[in-house]
Amino acid sequence: MSLAFDAPKTSEPEEVPAGKPASRTSSAPLWRLLLRDRVATVAAGILVLVFLTAIFGPMLVGDAATDQDLSRSNLPPFTLDTGWMNVLGTDPLGRSMLARLIVACQTTLSVAIPAVILSAIVGSIIGMWAGYHRGWRETTAMRVADVIMSFPSLLMAVVVLYVFSPSAANIVLILAITRIPIYLRTARAESAELQSRLFVDAARTFGASSGAVIRRHVAPILLPTLLTVATLDFCFVMLAESSLSFLGIGIQPPDVSWGLMVAQGRTYLQTAWWLSFFPGLAIVITTVSATVLAAWARIATDPAQRWRLTVPRSAKSRLVPVRKVVS
Repeated sequence: MSLAFDAPKTSEPEEVPAGKPASRTSSAPLWRLLLRDRVATVAAGILVLVFLTAIFGPMLVGDAATDQDLSRSNLPPFTLDTGWMNVLGTDPLGRSMLARLIVACQTTLSVAIPAVILSAIVGSIIGMWAGYHRGWRETTAMRVADVIMSFPSLLMAVVVLYVFSPSAANIVLILAITRIPIYLRTARAESAELQSRLFVDAARTFGASSGAVIRRHVAPILLPTLLTVATLDFCFVMLAESSLSFLGIGIQPPDVSWGLMVAQGRTYLQTAWWLSFFPGLAIVITTVSATVLAAWARIATDPAQRWRLTVPRSAKSRLVPVRKVVS
């Protein structure tokens, strides 16, 4: 029995994706490339819905998240007998689960987004500065990052929040500090490689200062990578906040977050499963959507991989080498 392999026909005219020329298609706007990927489009739509809910949702539900009615305690979900606000059931105090989920969405994102933005800005600036100048600057920055990363981020947050008051500001601050090394190491590695490129040498030759070179030449190239890392880090920070709230040292009542709702409903799992199920489902859907969108953004912002989003599925199948077994 012998094996015969058919080489991939990359030079044939039919291997070129149908439709627009590759040069024009690869330079298409990101939103058009996003619409070509159904899974990424759904993930982006879910995240947009979550953000709009966090911004405008609390204004629409009003005081429904805090209004108590003990006669409607632990009503089951998916019934409209008591109004559409109770479609997801009620909690032991008769408060609407739908309204509390909407308000908790704003609280959770108000912790996760500032923590990601703060850590991304601080870590990226220090990383680009250290990687561009190298020497003692790079050594000092990397040793500081190693010290921070030597402690588990969640354990450090637990210790700090146990010593200090567990407020939203403290949660944002401690989560931002623990995530700075992620951006610092990424920016340092990229800028250290870019500082030896010809266009950077040309900018220095023409008298551009180091700050100008970093702003105009290094930062724009690093931005897509840092945005992808920030999207993935958003998932971790949101899960960390939910974990801290579940442990009782995160968001404190009367404020409410998804993690706190899961913690409050764990004692009613056998009698009122919806108290923990719906906030936990919201956490899972949001984090999975952000992960899918980050994977798409990694390919869409990489010039060497972007062609994968422009090739039709039928053309992709033809580009895969075919192996035939001949007896």
